[in-house]
Amino acid sequence: MRQAFRASLLHCLSDPGEESRASAFQYFEDGLLIIEDGIVLEAGNAENLLEGLAEDVLLVDYPGKLIVPGFIDCHVHYPQLDIIASYGEQLLDWLNRYAYPAEARFSDPDYARQAAAVFVDELLNNGTTTAMVFGTVHAHSADAIFEAAAARDMRLIAGKVLMDRNCPDELRDDADSAYADSKMLIERWHGQGRLGYAITPRFALTSSEAQLAAAGKLAREYPGVWVHTHLAENRDEVDQIARQFPSSRSYLDVYDHFGLLRERSVFAHCLHLDDQDRARMASTGGAAAFCPTSNLFLGSGLFDLPAMRAAGVRCGLGTDVGGGTSLSMLKTASEAYKVLHLQDHTLPAARALYLATLGAAEALYLDDVIGNFVSGKEADFVVLDPAASSLAARRSSTAETIEEAFFALLTLGDERHVAATFIKGISQKNN
Repeated sequence: MRQAFRASLLHCLSDPGEESRASAFQYFEDGLLIIEDGIVLEAGNAENLLEGLAEDVLLVDYPGKLIVPGFIDCHVHYPQLDIIASYGEQLLDWLNRYAYPAEARFSDPDYARQAAAVFVDELLNNGTTTAMVFGTVHAHSADAIFEAAAARDMRLIAGKVLMDRNCPDELRDDADSAYADSKMLIERWHGQGRLGYAITPRFALTSSEAQLAAAGKLAREYPGVWVHTHLAENRDEVDQIARQFPSSRSYLDVYDHFGLLRERSVFAHCLHLDDQDRARMASTGGAAAFCPTSNLFLGSGLFDLPAMRAAGVRCGLGTDVGGGTSLSMLKTASEAYKVLHLQDHTLPAARALYLATLGAAEALYLDDVIGNFVSGKEADFVVLDPAASSLAARRSSTAETIEEAFFALLTLGDERHVAATFIKGISQKNN
């Protein structure tokens, strides 16, 4: 089936923070996105493309709307949706008070399936079409989120959590069961449709050396899967890692030692790193998930995007719900701007879009299939409505450039401004 969508179009071709405006992103005020069987054929000026459009092509008009690539969330916990906005703790206390009790409920497979379906629908309501997702220690938590994503043909990476020390007994596995369960899940789900598996030690603090070694063995046996974990989020956590692994130079070095630092390794937070860590992460192909709402909410610290990108580290945005405060990538990008502003750095609107789309796709090594509207990529996209709220409508009406208009939408926008979400050209959500 061939379809065409007419609206303003905006997408990135590279990082606008590192390339000139002309080469880094494209904007078509009156644009046309043409897709066939869920794949992008062409994107450009409507006036030029409409002339050659066959009469049988389904043409959908979105006047006054803006189409951007589907948002990509590089780090989020689906079992923590029900504890979003839980008051008043930093990371380690927050885990014990809120996160672990919430995750213990996932011992019930029916509860996990219901929670997964709600979570995926909430992602789509917010315009997120791809996500890298933590489950719980229960193997069926991974089954549940994969089943929910597969039912919607959604591109999603997930894994069961590995955790065998410094955690509640009811959420504890061991090195052998972690290896066996993960291997079984990889064989069942990885590469099925648009799904991918991530080996998922929660963080080094909650895994024994034997379990980290088992995770590294899986990473060697399955080089095409991802590794997904946390890194240097909180200073107390970093101090405990130093005591727990005294022979390692740094927190990152712990993962490196066990073979968990490589291409397709995605580390959430990365707040308390030094230049040597950043250089090593870049040289091995590891990536960072920048989670601004979580870092602010839990008082963890400020992500240094310029230092990471200067070192050559791949970076994308993550919501990190439930430590993060919203599944909206618009809100997440707005908080990223503030985090960088506090450090005397800037985050122009086009670069924020890059971090939520193409940059995130690069961090996940998926930029060959998603992230922008280059011909041949999968047609996951979002229709944004700047007029969905009265204040945003008033502000956007005074904008003189697309950068100004999109920045205002990032700052004022939320799920109300997501008019439609499309997965491979099929509508998933309409307001």
